[in-house]
Amino acid sequence: MIRPTTVPQSLEALIIEQAIAREALRLSFEQHKAFAVHLKGVQTKRTISDAFEQTSSGETLVNLMELDMLVGSGGVLSHAPRRHQAARMLIDAFLPEGITQLAVDSIFMMPQLGILSTIHPEAAVEVFEKDCLIRLGTCIAPVGNIKKDQAVLRYEIILPNEKVTGELMPGELELISAPYQSLTAHLTPGKGLDIGAGKNETLDTKIYGGVVGIILDGRGRQPFDLEEKTESRVQDLTRWSENTGEYPKRATANV
Repeated sequence: MIRPTTVPQSLEALIIEQAIAREALRLSFEQHKAFAVHLKGVQTKRTISDAFEQTSSGETLVNLMELDMLVGSGGVLSHAPRRHQAARMLIDAFLPEGITQLAVDSIFMMPQLGILSTIHPEAAVEVFEKDCLIRLGTCIAPVGNIKKDQAVLRYEIILPNEKVTGELMPGELELISAPYQSLTAHLTPGKGLDIGAGKNETLDTKIYGGVVGIILDGRGRQPFDLEEKTESRVQDLTRWSENTGEYPKRATANV
């Protein structure tokens, strides 16, 4: 937060604060990767699955395709007026790849639960799952060089009362409302793209909705590029915000 003891008093102030939060999260992520590089030659216990992969050169690569869930914690994420805003901040800051669940710490209790886990592990896990985590949904983002005239993803998702099918075009960000439960998904990435099963490989899997839903991200990964022209970039940012219900339309129209 810009001023941790205050709250934004206008939508414009909120948008600015959350934009700064995106950059702060991105920079902290880069710092973690830089820190891991300095561990060359040191035997370390891996506690985040295989997300961090040490190579013989001492470089540390963060394989986002291996991450199953991103959990955001801290005031700007936990207390965002709309959960959609927290989801967008996580996606824009970390650029998750493939299929990644999104969640936030409801009231910033994860540090306390860490202490509790040393005394009552079962109680800590129960509180963590039932009261701490707010399941936002799932981000689906194909990875690879995107061709502007070809769909980046063809999808078929079976919801409780309907089946949703469609194509995700390059540069688009779409939201499908879906509750937090196991949903069957049939995903086919565009030519040369990877959704988690390898390039050009179709994936049949289970995904989860949440208070936000399923966010389909066709803006590209490796590389992820924004338009250089200010007018085009603003149009893209406004469209993405409106498509995901991030802010009231009257607010995004004026930013």
